[in-house]
Amino acid sequence: MKILHVEAGKHLYGGARQVLYIVEGLAARGVDNLLACPAGSEMSRQQPAGARVLPMKMGGDGDIGLAFRLARLIRAEQPDLVHLHSRRGADTWGGLAARLAGVPCVLSRRVDNPESRWAVALKYRLYDHVITISEGIRQVLLSEGLAPQKVSCVRSAVDATPYLPPVDRAAFRAEFGLPPDALVAGVVAQLIPRKGHRYLLSALPGLLERHPNLQVLIFGQGPLEAELRAEVESRNLAAAVRFTGFRHDLPRWLGGLNMLIHPADMEGLGVSLLQASAAGVPIVTSRAGGLPEAVQDGVTGILCPPGDVAALAAAIDRLAGDAALRARFGAAGRARILAEFSIDAMVDGNLAIYRQVLGR
Repeated sequence: MKILHVEAGKHLYGGARQVLYIVEGLAARGVDNLLACPAGSEMSRQQPAGARVLPMKMGGDGDIGLAFRLARLIRAEQPDLVHLHSRRGADTWGGLAARLAGVPCVLSRRVDNPESRWAVALKYRLYDHVITISEGIRQVLLSEGLAPQKVSCVRSAVDATPYLPPVDRAAFRAEFGLPPDALVAGVVAQLIPRKGHRYLLSALPGLLERHPNLQVLIFGQGPLEAELRAEVESRNLAAAVRFTGFRHDLPRWLGGLNMLIHPADMEGLGVSLLQASAAGVPIVTSRAGGLPEAVQDGVTGILCPPGDVAALAAAIDRLAGDAALRARFGAAGRARILAEFSIDAMVDGNLAIYRQVLGR
């Protein structure tokens, strides 16, 4: 079996890392993998094991030429199936390319943002099957008219191994310039509106009155950085909030957090939450999209209504004031990740859908 994977992301964020897991796992199962990705992207530089990387121009949603470039690639390489792993034009133009080349096509849907029923009716006829990374996303597509037999849920996975070793607390505090008594909350997400950083910044002044040792590390990069930094200054939060940027060494430090905060308005599943659970970190997040599948309310963390600053503050306050609860949630989260979110299960789930589409 020969599969052409298309990933349009420029950075190795959560979704792109899932693609690495998939191609490496498929290669171990005897699948021949090709990986088309943007020229100059981290993926193209990484040269992942298990796939022949084919860097090419990918200009986003407005790049209609991508359809023809991918169609030429498909005709030249003759894969059995095309698997589209992202948006940024790869979903629509990749689906059209597969149709032009006469090759079956599967789309992975990683976000839960709604689409109109007419858009779903038009766009999704390009795909032979759709894989969602959470049941929440699958339900969104079903509500928009996609046929149940055309969409399956295969959850994202996490390689827990890098997150299991204990973190040197003194080294952690030194790395991020934290005081010895700091109670550390982290946010691991792109700096974009739907991740909900603004809700946390709104909740922080009141939380700091109750927990003056609370420190927040904001991991990630994105277009909202300047705006968020300005809000931190305007709220006089600079002493309590640190922007760390995108960290390739995140697995080394994630377990140093006392809690992870993810107040997103929408989310497909939340790979950073799976990573935090693997590291034994309790979580406060929103009851949005696939997040309730990543975090069990009252077991591995606390779920809040999206956009509810008061509920978010109350949840953080509860965890901040109860070390035993943090330890219990963290231990339960790690156990659940090891039991339910394995890479093998994700790879086998994708492979089963390929075989279903190809009739093998």
